[in-house]
Parts: sequence; structure tokens; C-alpha cells
Amino acid sequence: MCRWLAYSGTPLLLDTILYRPTHSLIDQSLHSRLGVETTNGDGFGVGWYSEENIDTPALLKDVGPAWNNRNLREIADHVRSPLFFAHIRASTGTAVQQTNCHPFRHGRWMWMHNGAIADFHLMRRDLSLLVDPGLYSDIEGTTDSEMMFYLAITFGLDEDPPGAVARMVGAVERSGHDHGVEFPVQMTIAVTDGERLWAFRYSSQGTSRSLFYSTRVDTLRELHPDLAFLREVSDETRLIVSEPLGDLPGAWNEVPESSYGVVHAGADELHRFVPEPA
Repeated sequence: MCRWLAYSGTPLLLDTILYRPTHSLIDQSLHSRLGVETTNGDGFGVGWYSEENIDTPALLKDVGPAWNNRNLREIADHVRSPLFFAHIRASTGTAVQQTNCHPFRHGRWMWMHNGAIADFHLMRRDLSLLVDPGLYSDIEGTTDSEMMFYLAITFGLDEDPPGAVARMVGAVERSGHDHGVEFPVQMTIAVTDGERLWAFRYSSQGTSRSLFYSTRVDTLRELHPDLAFLREVSDETRLIVSEPLGDLPGAWNEVPESSYGVVHAGADELHRFVPEPA
């Protein structure tokens, strides 16, 4: 399927996270350890907010693999951001085209997904009809991931992100069961409004794709006082990743099954995730 990372914290050059770690996302595009596929070469995308403008994230997407993209390498050395997403794609059947690359953007919102709606072709029409008619023309691609995004917007992402995602999943599972699909949803999702970051791990079968979050920076400083990087970032800095970016002891924690987390100023949160009837 795919691999992704979400960063929030002290503004950093994208290169610091995308390229420098031992098992960086660029390395994972060729050598994923925990993904369904070892290679994730069906396109990539990076989305970021600048310190001057958190109203609309910038996007860079391409249908080629991340490991040899010169434009990505170029911007990574020059773009600094306090909050950014990066995604490498392994298509589950939809076309390899730029509009199908993650992250997806609508207004201030940014969204990316790893997983799939099982037998999405059976449900596509039913799910499309649930999208707010005023939003439908904004859908550019053909992926189940983008459909999930616009369903979440329809179901109240602006007011209640966890509730909107829960209602989206409830709608997909209901449609799937109507079409005889036993386990309709497989997902890890990241979504942000430029200030807060939510990450979800859930599957209808209860065997979700991998997802990890980084340990608090102040705790890591105590464990690894000689690491210069930890002295350069704030206590608010956090990473959420499909698989760990390295083997630093104590650095990574698995997100529990059927749960979601919130990264924001102050103490981060971890909650149980339960789909709701839409």
C-alpha cells in the first residue's frame, strides 16, 4: 500500500526528516520494512505550511518515485516548515496520476491515507452520492482516499474532526456490508488544519497497517543526552510515521489498534476510535 509521515514542531528543513534519518521515508520508498509492498514507487507528495501562512498548505506531487526526484531533493534543502506531511504511494488499483497522489488539500485542511476501501469499485457510486453536492466538483482524482477525505468534510470535519472521521468510516462500512464486503475499511490517516494534527489507526478486521508516534522530546533528551538534534527542537515536536525512521532506543511507540491521537500545544492526546453511523 503506502508509507507516510507527519511532522509537527520546531520549524525544520524538510531534508532533516525526509532524507537524513537512517530509515527515512525516501529509503522506505525502496526498502519498506513493515509495508505490504517493499517498494512504494507509484508517486509521492509533500504538503507543508509556512510560518507566514497556515491558511493554505503548499503541495508538491509527482507520479514518479520519490527516491530519484530532483525537484523533491531541491525543495527539501530550502523549505522550512513547522508542520508538514509526506507520502509515498503504492497503488491499490487506481491510476498512477498526479491527482491521485497524496496529500489531498481542501482550504486549510490536508489529508493522507494508507490502506484501502475493499472493493471500492462496488461502493464508489453510493459513496459519491453521500458527498455534499457543493464539494463534489472539488474531487480531482479517482482514489478511495480522496473520497474518504470529502466524506469526512461532508460529515463535519471543520467542527469535529474525530467525529467526522468516525461518521465517514461508519458510512463506508455500511455501504460495504450492503454490497457483501465483510471487512470494508483498512486505514491509517493523518489530517491537519495547520494547527492541530490528528492521526487514526483502524481497520474493520482489527488488523490495521502499522503506525507509530515519537516519544516526548524531553524524555528522549534524558535517554540520549549526546544527540544534538534533540537539543535543537522544542518539547512540542512530534512525528507520526507508518514505520520508524531509525532504531534509536525508546524513540518509537506503536499506535494502539482502533485509536486516534491529537498533536497540539500542550499535552497530546490518545483516544479509542469507534466508527459512528453516518
